[in-house]
Amino acid sequence: MIIHYHTLSNGLPLVHVETSNQVAWCGIAINAGSRDELEGHYGLAHFVEHTIFKGTRHRRAWHILNRMERVGGELNAYTTKEGTMLYSVFPEQHLGRAIDLLADLVQWSVFPQEELDRERDVVLEEAASYRDTPSDAVYDDFEDLLFAGSELGHNILGRKEDLERLTSDDCMRYLKTLYVPTNMAFFSVGPERHERVFRLAEKAFGSMSHAMAPRHRVMPKSVEPFRKVIQIGTHQAHTIVGARVPDMHHPLRHALMLLNNILGGPGMNSLLNVELRERRGYVYSVESTLTLLSDCGWMEIYLGCDPDDVKSSLRVIDRITARLGQELLPARRLDAYKKQYCGQLIVAADSTEFMAMRAGRGLLYHGAVASISDTIESIQAVTPEEIAQAATYLAHGAMSSLTFQ
Repeated sequence: MIIHYHTLSNGLPLVHVETSNQVAWCGIAINAGSRDELEGHYGLAHFVEHTIFKGTRHRRAWHILNRMERVGGELNAYTTKEGTMLYSVFPEQHLGRAIDLLADLVQWSVFPQEELDRERDVVLEEAASYRDTPSDAVYDDFEDLLFAGSELGHNILGRKEDLERLTSDDCMRYLKTLYVPTNMAFFSVGPERHERVFRLAEKAFGSMSHAMAPRHRVMPKSVEPFRKVIQIGTHQAHTIVGARVPDMHHPLRHALMLLNNILGGPGMNSLLNVELRERRGYVYSVESTLTLLSDCGWMEIYLGCDPDDVKSSLRVIDRITARLGQELLPARRLDAYKKQYCGQLIVAADSTEFMAMRAGRGLLYHGAVASISDTIESIQAVTPEEIAQAATYLAHGAMSSLTFQ
């Protein structure tokens, strides 16, 4: 794997990861998400992600839909609180086709009103499906409470009343304001030589010249810890317990990543799975997730269990996190945790999709793509003291919880 960088004359940064795979990926990472929406326009970032495929000055929706599909490829996108990814996967000989299509979408989308009206129903159905799945909805509601009073404190999918009023002009304004060269990054992964990739990108994106509008992101204020239960009449209780942690640039970020994996990573031997499921039989499932943004972050622990076992489970979590914050992990035990996590990273890196998304996010938010070996080196350097310091963010009294039952 060889990583090449380039910056177009208009400021758009490019990265190409040269591999021997016959399947290639390329895309645009945009530093714009739901936190960049204004009051009354909640859901706009996600709505633009859906409707950007509905027509450009050069292509109708049907042509966009078929452009990559007809050669066996795919075109896709997703939105987060702070970013949007627009990307394609395809047989490597169709790189030019993919780049040309992506450039057309981010520069010349016209958001036909009749297409928006049809897609609006699709987005509303997507939002409704999340509400019908408590294990998904509890995450959104927990984050709304954790960031109450800030632009991070609303659902990415938006509100029905806002979605119903969004217009073509709203989408165009959002695109022209935030889909600009200095707020995006182009990424590519595949066997093509980097000189050709950058030449194709220059031809497709080089004419973009509009500047970035002022951004109004504000670090969310802290909220008082809460313990909230909402009765929804389900057989199983769905609980999120978590707390704010530092941002993606903080010195403790690798300690937080390792701590998250220790507590509730994908391994069946994670601390919480062993304590809550294997030893006590309290939960059906438990997992931990870590989200790091540019100015803040949060760690969430999800557990699905019988309503009668929620309080007992939360007490166990409090004891485990308190112990991690007060007692230094023995060197041998910490080394075992590092070995497992680094092994998981190596396995994940075998996925070209993982590599592509990592390249896009790395270039967009850090200006470079950290290799897996660099990340492993950083994980190996984490000390017992840093794990304890990271765990203090999850101390009893600092964490909040939300339960649907």
